[in-house]
Amino acid sequence: MMKKLVGTVFSAAVLCMAAPVVQADGAALYAKCVQCHGEQAEKAAMGKSEVIKGWPADKTVAALKGYKDGSYGGAMKGLMTAQVSTLDDAAMQSVAEYIAGL
Repeated sequence: MMKKLVGTVFSAAVLCMAAPVVQADGAALYAKCVQCHGEQAEKAAMGKSEVIKGWPADKTVAALKGYKDGSYGGAMKGLMTAQVSTLDDAAMQSVAEYIAGL
């Protein structure tokens, strides 16, 4: 009985600690965006893009997916296509939620 209780408590603790990791992943992913978009997403990248600060996560995800599949983007399309090429849906969602929270 005690073994089962300890296992349950341990499992619950691991799950509680996992939630901040998603946010940390978004922050880690965003680190490669900082140079162009700014630490708080306050810059127009290279003076050509929209400022992404304040974008809801779904708008950012749609833009990232569009860059990846080639259906979205203006002047920064070529650069952004390369930047998002390795991101999967979960990574896009994570970085989008991070940006939305800035």
